[in-house]
Amino acid sequence: LARIANSSEEHLVQTVLLRSLRQAVYTPVNVGHFGLAYGEYAHFTSPIRRYPDLINHRAIKHLLRNKSAGKYYYKRENMQHFASHCSFTERRADDASRSIELWHKCQFMRDKIGKMFDGIVSGVTNFGLFVELRGVFVEGLVHVTSLKNDYYCFDQSLQRLVGRRTNKAYCLGDPLRVLVAKVDVHELEISLELI
Repeated sequence: LARIANSSEEHLVQTVLLRSLRQAVYTPVNVGHFGLAYGEYAHFTSPIRRYPDLINHRAIKHLLRNKSAGKYYYKRENMQHFASHCSFTERRADDASRSIELWHKCQFMRDKIGKMFDGIVSGVTNFGLFVELRGVFVEGLVHVTSLKNDYYCFDQSLQRLVGRRTNKAYCLGDPLRVLVAKVDVHELEISLELI
C-alpha cells in the first residue's frame, strides 16, 4: 500500500484488498486480530454507540475492578448469544447501508443514460466486468452477453475474461471507456456497455 500511495492504482488496490479480507465476527473467545496479528485485541468506539461496545466496556470494567474474569455476571452462553446476535445485526445493518448507497448511486445515474465515462475494471466474474466510473465512484456491470465480438470465458486465477476466438482479455485494473446503457433503481443495477 505504501508503494502505490498517490498512484492511479491506489483506489483499486485498496478496494480489492478490503474485499479479500474475512469479515469480522464477535466472539467471547479471544482469538486475537486476524489482520493486525495482535494476540490480544478488543475493538470498541467511543463514545459508546453500539451494543458490542457496551459489552466490551462492561467486561473491561469488570477486569479492572476485580483483576480477574471470575464471577463475571454474564455466563459464556450469554456471551456467545450476544456475539452471534451482534454479528448478525451488524451484517444486516451493513447490507441495509449498502442498499441505500446503491439506491442513491442509481438515482444519481438515472439522467446519465447514454453518456460516456472512463472507468477501470474493479471486478471480474463469469457473468461480466464491474467497472468503476472515474470521478463519480459509481460501479456498473458490463454483462458478458454485451461483449459481442467474441465468446468470453472467465479465468478465475488471473481475474480476467478471455475471448475464445480472439484471445482478447479484460483484466482487473484495465482502463475502459463505457456507455451507461440502463439504470434500474428497483433492482439497484447500473448496466454499462463498452465503447
